[in-house]
Amino acid sequence: MKIDLTDTTSSKVNKALVQGRRAIGAPAVGMVLTLVIVTDEENAYDALKAANDASLEHPSRTLVVIKRFSRSPRDRSKARLDAEVRLGAAAGSGETVVLRLYGEVINHAQSVVLPLLLPDAPTVVWWPVNGPVDPARDPLGALGQRRVTDTYAAEQPIHELTARSENYTPGDTDLSWARITPWRSMLAAALDQLPTQVTSVEVEGEEFNPSCELLAMWLADRLDVPVRRTLSSGPGLTAVRMETKDGPIVLDRADGSLATLCMNGQPDRAVALKRRETAELIAEELRRLDPDDTYASALKFGVDRLGAVVDKAEAEASTTGEGKSAAAKSAAAKSAAEPADGPDGTDGSAAAASADKKAAPATKKAAPAKKAASK
Repeated sequence: MKIDLTDTTSSKVNKALVQGRRAIGAPAVGMVLTLVIVTDEENAYDALKAANDASLEHPSRTLVVIKRFSRSPRDRSKARLDAEVRLGAAAGSGETVVLRLYGEVINHAQSVVLPLLLPDAPTVVWWPVNGPVDPARDPLGALGQRRVTDTYAAEQPIHELTARSENYTPGDTDLSWARITPWRSMLAAALDQLPTQVTSVEVEGEEFNPSCELLAMWLADRLDVPVRRTLSSGPGLTAVRMETKDGPIVLDRADGSLATLCMNGQPDRAVALKRRETAELIAEELRRLDPDDTYASALKFGVDRLGAVVDKAEAEASTTGEGKSAAAKSAAAKSAAEPADGPDGTDGSAAAASADKKAAPATKKAAPAKKAASK
């Protein structure tokens, strides 16, 4: 069921929700939270589809806030609110209200959303794209107990992680963090099976993927070992290699769906490690509404404290170059220790001995002359 409202108010939207529930025979409100999605027209469809799929696990009232910026000054001076109310099968297992804001009302989006929040229920605010640098200080973000952003959609993801770290507030989280949950679980389980001391770690993944940096920061923060970040062609995270005193532990996923876990003394095992859709990620974030202390600790570790980001091919080349330079140094030291050959190709030490022998008779001849002079 859909109800379109043009040039409306929040009060009329609430009345439309009540009338719609009565029309479909569901007067009771059985939702557990309010999900506020702040997006643009281009990404609204995908975000709403993911929210509807997640509502099968978390029945919620979904409020989609779309800010329609006008080009002309005349249109920007006119404040208008259009709404689309969806109930029943069109809204998953909850209720959906699509709010389109025009003109001056764009600067007061929180005043439009506040009357539509479910009473006595938590609120989660999600920015699929263009998330604010400080979500807790955003007018809409201040309404939520949890604030979800996605640095993967940012133009400069690594700089975005640094900004998130500087402005972190308990309740902030990132879908890039949710993407590495299976990786963290698998690596923790591997270390539980083989209790040993990790000496170094290498995280390999595609460029401009903040999940790789978050996983590297989490490992560096928890294991207190140097972590190196290398680049690959992807997709996403491709491998994690942990060097230990009992041999390496390698979790490799080359195709984005099936990974291989290699441990010393155990047969290689295939592990399901498929890249998950946005609906699964947002559903995971809605399972817990308390601050994520593990995410906060990993985020505050800092990207700048990781090892230098190098390409995989460059890393292998540098390793080979180090071996060649070491061999060159050894050869130079060896040649310096050996005596040089003479001009005729003879051994230099033999030439020196011959010269000493020739000088000896001259010394003997000089001795009588010195004796006569003394007399």
